[in-house]
Amino acid sequence: MNGFVRVEIADHVATLTLNAPESRNALANDEQYASIEAACHRLEADMSVRAAVLTGAGKAFCAGGDIKAMVARGADPALEPVDDRYHYKHGIHRIPKALFHMEVPVIAAINGPAIGAGLDLACMCDIRIASQSARFAESFVKLGIIPGDGGAFLLQKIVGISKAAELTFTGRTIDTAEALACGLVSEVVPDDELLPRAHALAVEIAQNPPQALRMAKRLLREAQTASLESVLELSAAFQALAHGTQDHKDRITAAVNRLGGSK
Repeated sequence: MNGFVRVEIADHVATLTLNAPESRNALANDEQYASIEAACHRLEADMSVRAAVLTGAGKAFCAGGDIKAMVARGADPALEPVDDRYHYKHGIHRIPKALFHMEVPVIAAINGPAIGAGLDLACMCDIRIASQSARFAESFVKLGIIPGDGGAFLLQKIVGISKAAELTFTGRTIDTAEALACGLVSEVVPDDELLPRAHALAVEIAQNPPQALRMAKRLLREAQTASLESVLELSAAFQALAHGTQDHKDRITAAVNRLGGSK
């Protein structure tokens, strides 16, 4: 796929690369939002894809929003605040809706700064692995604005309410050691090992049956906001579907045969 997102698929793993290194992969316009949305929808529809890796070209993961575009919108006398509301709703909000709800497990391979909307983009993924060069900031308050892309929902579910409040209210930049300590990332690796490590994890995930993976991800997502009763009901429905798959039948038979062979 050409454009802002480059998509490559091999061994049931898709690699999505934000491909605007000259702007540090900043999220700047509707074409970029549409490119990410389209890539997510493409992978959602491709049942051969079992895991994905999201990373950035060049030295940054994603530098966040386009500050120059914000200035231009603010200086346009024809625009009213309600226009900006729909600018977000019909623009950048397409990314969290597409990426967060995509059933394919996604690993963020954070190869450099993940700032503002860039940090929130990483938080839309299921797993985050960082290179030693990575830096993180929920920096909106530094510009007198708030997380406009879902960061207030996403960040606190990953690092907890208190740490999310600290990062949001200060806007300060943290390094990989602090990101690892607060659970923002699950692993930090040398720069040149980032993509190999992310792909190795993706391949490990992709060895599992695709339908079970997709249902497990949906269950985890729903469990973030649903009641226990609702999660149990969904678990029962998904488990009934899983029991009916050929993957389950083949694997449970193989497991029983291994147990029988060990006696």
